[in-house]
Amino acid sequence: MFGIGMPELIIILVIILIIFGAGKLPEIGAGMGKAIRNFKGVSDDEETKKTDKLDQDDKS
Repeated sequence: MFGIGMPELIIILVIILIIFGAGKLPEIGAGMGKAIRNFKGVSDDEETKKTDKLDQDDKS
């Protein structure tokens, strides 16, 4: 996973916990989840557009 091992991941999570506090973590997680879903949706849309364009070019 990007060369990040378990000790590094734990250190990053502890730092995030210290910076934002336990109360903000659910909000941060929800925001990250929405961002990932949006990113996947956009990339899927772009892939569909490319495929559709290639199909149209093949028909021409």
